[in-house]
Amino acid sequence: MNNSPKISVIGGSGFIGTNLCQRLSERQIPFEIIDLKPSKRFGENCSFGDVRDIDSLRRAISGDIVVNLAAVHRDDIRDASEYFRTNVEGAENIARVCSEKNIKKIVFTSSVAVYGFSKPGTDENGAINPFNEYGRTKYNAEEKLREWQASADNKLLIVRPTVIFGEGNRGNVYNLLNQIASGRFVMIGSGMNVKSMAYIGNVVAFLEACIETDLEYAVFNYSDTPDFDMNTLVKTVHKTLKGKENVGFRLPYWFGLSLGYAADAITSVTGKKLPISSIRVKKFCASTAFSSAQSKLDGFKPPYTLLEGIDRTLESEFLFPDVNRDVFFTE
Repeated sequence: MNNSPKISVIGGSGFIGTNLCQRLSERQIPFEIIDLKPSKRFGENCSFGDVRDIDSLRRAISGDIVVNLAAVHRDDIRDASEYFRTNVEGAENIARVCSEKNIKKIVFTSSVAVYGFSKPGTDENGAINPFNEYGRTKYNAEEKLREWQASADNKLLIVRPTVIFGEGNRGNVYNLLNQIASGRFVMIGSGMNVKSMAYIGNVVAFLEACIETDLEYAVFNYSDTPDFDMNTLVKTVHKTLKGKENVGFRLPYWFGLSLGYAADAITSVTGKKLPISSIRVKKFCASTAFSSAQSKLDGFKPPYTLLEGIDRTLESEFLFPDVNRDVFFTE
């Protein structure tokens, strides 16, 4: 008989949740998925729950440990209150239900967005200075959960991942890889800016370690090292996909940013979302390099190097694509 605690994965139908639940399933650890949308892979383990609706959480949550992956995170949400309702009030509702059901542990995926445009090498003690509602409300959610943790004999692990990529993800890293693969990629700026990234296989392994640890409270950034600058990343992808180690066409930063502002103006008038914006140009050209104390989590070692994660993603998505694989659209 399996005596492992049952894991309630809230927001588990998405990219991170599906990969986490796949790992739990392989290890025969009992789990349930609670989400607005049904799980493509684990429908039999999935029930409806909306973090904005505390009664739905009361009906759905039946586990021993909660992993909270639910979030509004896109840059283009027009109603800013949606960030607060889902990210902050949602976290507060989860904490309240955990108290009611005597669930003593929550693992929460926050984000390095809480630091905003931070200095390279920012660690878990970095200044909190978010530049958007996503980062702001993620930190507010952390605060709600810290209140819950401090109010009783509870355990809380907060993970702040950098940009996550991997097989089946259709977010910003995939868009970059796809542009390079199609020959449409244009480098903006010098390309010397460093980008911390996190491969999904490693993120899932780290979340597993958070579930299993006896720590009462901890905050961890998560990124895979060593970081690549944009020139190195693009050259690596070019070499794997095209056989040539080059960057290709390049635009000055000022010109790319001007195009972003022009796109912003068009979007504000027409309401049509364009593939370029000023914030996207700024984020692309900024260095987002983070330090992490992740190795202090019971000596954690990621199962894959960053280069292995990139190679696995390129093979799965472009060299030997599986048309039947689940895909997840994120930003």
